[in-house]
Amino acid sequence: MEIADPDPNVRPPFERPHGGDGGALGRTGFAWAVFEWARNPYYILIVIYIFAPYFARDIIGSDLIASGALDHLDPETARATANAQGQATIASVTKWAGVIAALTAPFLGAALDRGGRLKPLLAVFLGSITICSALLWFAMPGGEGLPTGAIMALLVVAYVSYTYSEVTHNSMLSVAGTKDRLSMISGLGLGLGNLAATLIFVALVLLFVLPSMIGWPFAEPQFGIDIDRFEHMRIAGPICAVWLAFFSVYFFRYARDPGTPGASWRKAVVEGARSVLATLRDARRYPDLMKFLLARMFYADGMAALLALGAVYVALFLGWGFLEMLCYAIFASAWAFLGGIFGGLLDSRVGVKRALIIEIVVMVLAMGVQWSITRETLFFGLIPNYPVWDGLVFRTLSDIVYLSLISVVAVTATASISSSRAMLVTLAPPGRSGEFFGLFAIAGTITVWMGPLLVQYFTLWFNDQRIGMGSITILFALGFAFLLAVKMPARSS
Repeated sequence: MEIADPDPNVRPPFERPHGGDGGALGRTGFAWAVFEWARNPYYILIVIYIFAPYFARDIIGSDLIASGALDHLDPETARATANAQGQATIASVTKWAGVIAALTAPFLGAALDRGGRLKPLLAVFLGSITICSALLWFAMPGGEGLPTGAIMALLVVAYVSYTYSEVTHNSMLSVAGTKDRLSMISGLGLGLGNLAATLIFVALVLLFVLPSMIGWPFAEPQFGIDIDRFEHMRIAGPICAVWLAFFSVYFFRYARDPGTPGASWRKAVVEGARSVLATLRDARRYPDLMKFLLARMFYADGMAALLALGAVYVALFLGWGFLEMLCYAIFASAWAFLGGIFGGLLDSRVGVKRALIIEIVVMVLAMGVQWSITRETLFFGLIPNYPVWDGLVFRTLSDIVYLSLISVVAVTATASISSSRAMLVTLAPPGRSGEFFGLFAIAGTITVWMGPLLVQYFTLWFNDQRIGMGSITILFALGFAFLLAVKMPARSS
């Protein structure tokens, strides 16, 4: 399949490099991947597993109860109402950050294809994430520290900066190595990001959580951390800030920058905006690329809902506690590390489109088996649940089987992200990967509300959490249908 030339009026005014040398362990390829080792722990710890639940439950929810506004309700109803308010607050943060990113990321991406050096821009975005992350230490319940509005503002700014850094970093993938090795480079980056998060999770457990619970491996939490003041959760922000600042140095030193020194950013922004509008106006020039972006819009929204609500689901439905949730995060992140490597290998063996199809199908099947598990039975009632051991965590057969299936979901979800990026690089016109990675970003954020909306209404209609979570398979099915219709260039399918 040949991709039509873009409109000459919006073509970049100079030839940008769109190829590189070496592979995942080459200097430029490894430097590109190390960026995610440095940055991705922020998203995994702050947005998914640690800070966002803490902010929703222990600041928004607890402060609402302490205010007396819910005194007229019984304790159980008051707690449920407070939790709902906390979840709504997090949803509001995600909504506004997603709207800002969705409206601006494509224009940023198009400007990146035409402007000067990209590393200085990345330094600004990473600096923003670093400062916002460090300040989360001052997010405390009871009116101490930063006001709630300031915390929400920090989360929005960091979220938007994270998206901008993702678009900029992704636009550098095409020059990180040879074309046939980009999948492995992309997969290595995702793998390293999850490995870094895993190491930080393990450190939090060993240094703070286990000492406070059982006095092992230390008699008490280290570095004077006060568990009662939630410092073991708040410390995630400063840890991610220091980690990002320190480990991004290697990227800035060795990664290849496709930008043109001295190019006018003002001119790049104007011409980039024209290019985005022309691309959207004349989408027929890129039919398969647009089909892929539509596919990603749906299946990425399904995965976003899975990430945002999966931890809540197991905490409520299976009754997992804080230590079990931390172990769940460690287990999932460790397998996600392998998923990044697996995605690159599968792409090289069967092609990016077939790899993406395999990854989505296996992920949905594994989730279906997970949703067959309850506290009483497994596989929709075929096998009764029973205690397996008397340890600290995961004591029953249901817990263990569900946890084991998380490995499959983590591997395939991470691999699908790697394959998606490689597929976009394959389909995008040479020299315009930044613009299309901007559209790639908007495809993953413009319908971010759809997954949670489906879960909410299906849960209410059927009064069943499993059916509610199962509704996101509708999004995977729609994405899968569009994906099947994409025609890949020869030797790239």
